[in-house]
Amino acid sequence: MEFCLAASAATMWKHACSSSPRRAKCSSVNRWSVPANPLDLQRQLPITNYQMPRLSTKLLKWYRLHGRTLPWRGHPDPYAVWVSEIMLQQTRVEAVIPYFEEWMDRFPSVQALAEASEREVLNLWEGLGYYSRARNLRKAAKMVVDELDGRLPRSMDALRKLPGIGRYTAGAIASMAFGLDEPTLDGNLRRVFARLFNVEVPADSTEGEKLLWSIAAENLPKGKAGDFNQALMDLGAAICLPKNPRCPLCPLREDCQARKLGLQEARPVLQPKAEVPHVVHAAAVIVGRIGNPPKGTVLLSKRPSNGLLGGMWEFPNGRVDGDPARGLPKALKTGYRLTVRAGEALGVVNHAYTHFRVTVHVFSADLTDYADDKNLRNRRNLRMNENLKWVKLSELEDYPMGKIDRQIARKFLTRQNT
Repeated sequence: MEFCLAASAATMWKHACSSSPRRAKCSSVNRWSVPANPLDLQRQLPITNYQMPRLSTKLLKWYRLHGRTLPWRGHPDPYAVWVSEIMLQQTRVEAVIPYFEEWMDRFPSVQALAEASEREVLNLWEGLGYYSRARNLRKAAKMVVDELDGRLPRSMDALRKLPGIGRYTAGAIASMAFGLDEPTLDGNLRRVFARLFNVEVPADSTEGEKLLWSIAAENLPKGKAGDFNQALMDLGAAICLPKNPRCPLCPLREDCQARKLGLQEARPVLQPKAEVPHVVHAAAVIVGRIGNPPKGTVLLSKRPSNGLLGGMWEFPNGRVDGDPARGLPKALKTGYRLTVRAGEALGVVNHAYTHFRVTVHVFSADLTDYADDKNLRNRRNLRMNENLKWVKLSELEDYPMGKIDRQIARKFLTRQNT
């Protein structure tokens, strides 16, 4: 049987307004407006529960033939699925695979992870970014071992009580590891559903999020949720690409509303992005010369556990305005109560975080009058002093760092050895 698919969700909603006796009132409604209950709109979508079994059959057949072979699939261990899903948050599969394999070698069980130190965990995670994920994995592992007899909970509610597990990750674990009929919604699924249903509500808005979750839940094939969710992920990764989607190869091409309208490149709709601010920092490479601190050491600071790069080690640094060399001593005095003299410029490191860009000017620096300087000896005078440490140059690789500081360390070590 062939199905006559109606207009897109937003188009249908606007049509309902235009045919209403209250047309004048409706015409003033924002074009992205949706009902308070997204299910009310979802039920008007062109592909309903009636059609979805046919689509899921096509999709699962494609998945059996073309699904990716990944190290956490096959015989899913809940712990392995959990680790993989945390690593995959905002990170490409290709980048995750080597980290996952090394992780499972080092921490093969939730017990092994619970017994690991934060430094071990962060060191292995270095380079994946979003380091709160690693800290939360360790915290959650300790909870599972201490409070749950070492077993990952099966229910969505219980999973979401663990640090770092939100709705998406809980749904992925529940469906893929435990075979439960739970939806999930990552970036790939958002894109596939937005195109398949030609959803005009911005996918990154509150309304769009509710609508897409409703679509995912309403159209989940019972008893096959894990494979269905993974099939959609693979379809989004291999076929339904963000740019230049490979529509001729898609098993759902005949049912895709955005494709029928020539709008696949315009879906999903996203809200305008705010301008990304740019900040300038100066960082100091402070080397031990002779005596105390010993020669061959460098001063590092450990960041607070909470916040950006929590628990990672870095070179003392601070935000500067104007000339970075002039601003460095003031920045370190303010942030660390260190008295320094900026020396040779070692280089510049640029990096982009999710919400801002940073340029770091790196200088060698000396602590002035160190023998009489109380800053590193009197811990009461320095809020972060307990987190300052002289580290041997030969041991820098053992201290977990963000990308900026690892670049600084390697540039500095190169210069020291030439």
